[in-house]
Amino acid sequence: MKTKLLLIVVLIAVVGGGLAITKPWLYFVNREVNEAFPGLTDAQREAVANMPEEEKQALIDMAKSTRKMVEDTAIAQSGADTVVPAAEQAMPPDMPDEPTVLVMGSFIDIDPIHGAEGSATVYELPDGERVLRFEDFRSKNGPDLHVYLSREAPTSTFAGLGDGEIHLGALKGNVGNQNYDIPADVDLSEYRSVVIYCVPFHVVFSTAAFA
Repeated sequence: MKTKLLLIVVLIAVVGGGLAITKPWLYFVNREVNEAFPGLTDAQREAVANMPEEEKQALIDMAKSTRKMVEDTAIAQSGADTVVPAAEQAMPPDMPDEPTVLVMGSFIDIDPIHGAEGSATVYELPDGERVLRFEDFRSKNGPDLHVYLSREAPTSTFAGLGDGEIHLGALKGNVGNQNYDIPADVDLSEYRSVVIYCVPFHVVFSTAAFA
């Protein structure tokens, strides 16, 4: 009787320990966030976030085109024989620069259990800082998910992150728009993708390869 009771206790402990580690309930619970686009007013951020990707990129391109037109007009009006100092050729203070898209990609499904959808875009902000932004993002949930920049573009569950990965922080939510700061010393030309990675089990949940 004592042996049977001991076996039951051990079994309960093993099962309980396994559940505590794997946390299977996370696969059925969503953690939603909705961070605004950095550098804009609340109204602007909401408007940009609700735009289709094509319209969003067109807006950024238009802003850059307008900036160039104003600069050229200012130089032309200064006179043909006038050399305008570089500092004076910049945009006026009341016409701020727009963020620039550096690289972008779309998340994929790795397998029926691990996957995500939405876009991952790296923006350079007017102040020179760079931010990785997820938009229309939805991922399968799991324990201790983190965001990495990888020199690889893993497309299988146990592919790993490769060498020289950059940790950008814990995944803020498996649903919703969110931002991750990129360190200033990171050379983006060396990195091929952003990876959602389960740290305790060394599992790739999704990848967005940069175009």
